[in-house]
Amino acid sequence: MFLREMTEELERQTLSPYAALSADSRGRQRPMEPCQIRTCYQRDIDRILHSKSFRRLMHKTQVFLQPEGDHYRTRMTHTLEVVRISRTIARGLRLNEDLTEAIALGHDLGHTPFGHAGERVLNEILPGGFRHNEQSLRVVDRLEKGGEGLNLCYEVRRGILCHTGPDRAETLEGQIVRVADKIAYINHDIDDAMRGGIIYPLDIPLDISQVLGFDHGGRINTLTGDVIQASQGKGEIVQSPACGQAMARLRQFMFEAVYHNPLAKGEESKAQDMIARLFEFYQQNPDDLPPDYQDIRAREGVDRAVCDYIAGMTDNYAVAKYSEAFIPLAWSVK
Repeated sequence: MFLREMTEELERQTLSPYAALSADSRGRQRPMEPCQIRTCYQRDIDRILHSKSFRRLMHKTQVFLQPEGDHYRTRMTHTLEVVRISRTIARGLRLNEDLTEAIALGHDLGHTPFGHAGERVLNEILPGGFRHNEQSLRVVDRLEKGGEGLNLCYEVRRGILCHTGPDRAETLEGQIVRVADKIAYINHDIDDAMRGGIIYPLDIPLDISQVLGFDHGGRINTLTGDVIQASQGKGEIVQSPACGQAMARLRQFMFEAVYHNPLAKGEESKAQDMIARLFEFYQQNPDDLPPDYQDIRAREGVDRAVCDYIAGMTDNYAVAKYSEAFIPLAWSVK
């Protein structure tokens, strides 16, 4: 018996009836010979972790553009925090931790440079709009490995797509990532906003803190434990009314105090202008797109190829390409 088969049998014996067993996966778009060591979901973890798009997350903005200091979150650290919260919830509910981790690792692969500012401008420009969850699925299906894609399992792909937006993932593991994403970003954005002097601890409404906790660790511990307790024995991932309402109000507070605060977002218009001008430049000069995107241009059109190229850029690479396109070489800052 291969190690993979032993792990699959262990899942059958120990996981909840609600868990998505790796042996019961609906499979991949293209058949692959099973690994002797890893389950299909463990294999997907490795395929995502070793992808170029995953490595680029370390140089993509989470909320703050070019913050001064080494301790602010990036899209990579956000992803890792989502992984840990997700696995903790999955373990508490005896669900499949490997599937949960694979979804969490891949959920933001399609995020643009400059955070949601970049997403908003691409959504305005691209015919049909742009949504980062759909782009994340496109990355793993179409863009990685020179257009071959990562060929992930159905359950991982659906979890990535449904981590935000109107549709809910079929698996509870996918539903876990959806709530863990919110728990992670609300709380680490509070931490970063306090580090940047945008808000202070006493700015958080007292009645919210009395429910969720008064510090970063306390809030995450409360929210994570609440999801585990509220979802026990249920075929869906839920929060208690008290914690769900408090988190919704905390999220609203963050929109008012941070996400729309000029001190935190004052540079966004410049970043959006760069993205818009880069899009126009490559529309007019599609031969300047890298070879990997010429096939997309031939099959799906210039706009789609330009969007894929820009969405995959890191913040610094976008600035460099903007400088290359619009700033005379003698004036460029090295």
